[in-house]
Amino acid sequence: MESNEQSNQESFKVSGDDLLAKVKEIIKEGNARKVIIKNEKEVTIMEFPLTIGALGIVLAPLFAAIGAIAALATDCTIVVEKREKNEKE
Repeated sequence: MESNEQSNQESFKVSGDDLLAKVKEIIKEGNARKVIIKNEKEVTIMEFPLTIGALGIVLAPLFAAIGAIAALATDCTIVVEKREKNEKE
């Protein structure tokens, strides 16, 4: 059996107030490979990879940075690159 990994992207438009909560929700789902946060002009302002087994201690500074962005941004787009495994026989 051969395993192929493909990625797809999903995006969410959120207000600055909801940014941190949505990122935490995405991390809890566990199938995200990378998260990109863009401002209302579609300019990337933050991009970070997610690894399996990321610890809360490691994520704390990340959440602080996202909180600072949320305080300054009005509308953001979160692009989530997800990993899907397809098996071929």
